[in-house]
Amino acid sequence: MRLSSLAAWFDAGSGGTAAGARVDWVRCLPFVAVHLLCGLAWFTGVSPTAVAIAVGLYLVRMFAITGFYHRYFSHRAFKTSRPIQFLMALLGNTAVQRGPIWWAAHHRHHHVHSDRPEDLHSPVQHGFWRSHTGWFMTGAGFETQARYVPDLLAFPELRWLDRFDWVAPLGLLGGLALLGAALEAWAPGLRTNAGQLVIWGFAISTVVTWHATYTINSLSHQWGTRRFATPDDSRNNVWLALLTLGEGWHNNHHHHQASARQGFYWWEIDLAYYGLRLLAAVGLVWDLRPVPPAVLERNLLPHT
Repeated sequence: MRLSSLAAWFDAGSGGTAAGARVDWVRCLPFVAVHLLCGLAWFTGVSPTAVAIAVGLYLVRMFAITGFYHRYFSHRAFKTSRPIQFLMALLGNTAVQRGPIWWAAHHRHHHVHSDRPEDLHSPVQHGFWRSHTGWFMTGAGFETQARYVPDLLAFPELRWLDRFDWVAPLGLLGGLALLGAALEAWAPGLRTNAGQLVIWGFAISTVVTWHATYTINSLSHQWGTRRFATPDDSRNNVWLALLTLGEGWHNNHHHHQASARQGFYWWEIDLAYYGLRLLAAVGLVWDLRPVPPAVLERNLLPHT
């Protein structure tokens, strides 16, 4: 067992993971363990309360990933204050997809090299499983490509979240255990407990959030329709859009990355954008970048 890979569990800045394109299984043991934890649902049982909390955490964390990790940190599609920036980075961090700097750096790299050999999670280049999960399990995937995110590196609190990206998920896990124990003692009619909330609220909800997010890499470049001629194979898929709160309008997004809205038309449901509009209505975010009318007419493919 590589001790340097173990160090990377606790300090992402340790540089301890294996280099290159090989999967570092030691560093990825926690990722595997969360999947295995889901099997304990057989022993903890389930309750409507546990399922409701799991679904609620899925929606809240998916919004943090979609609305902020992606549209804000990666593309600067709107503006917000520094406290809200940190709060949403912290919330996104609880989805266990590492820190916002690492996430945004790889996403910006993806747009520069989309579906070319340099794109670490292109299914066109590397196949389904590599694009879905394998890429971030490698040394190259673990590295934060700092040259793409100088704007984010200016914030020490974001750098701290990136370096110690286990703190927020562990805090969520512990909070759910305490909540479950409290509900078992004080509200037994809810028929839940610490074990249920850890397994359903944390493990199962997290694994579903992971794989829903990963479909945008693995499936949205293979399945769906293309409205715009882009240099890659990005596609729109309504089912993935519903699953990920709007990310499935992927061909739209690759055509015009700067917009806070990815469902370009009223019938393209984009729940994350509706959430951002609500935050804008109460003054927590502002200057949501629209889709310019000219964008809708540019590079249209013939069948549209």
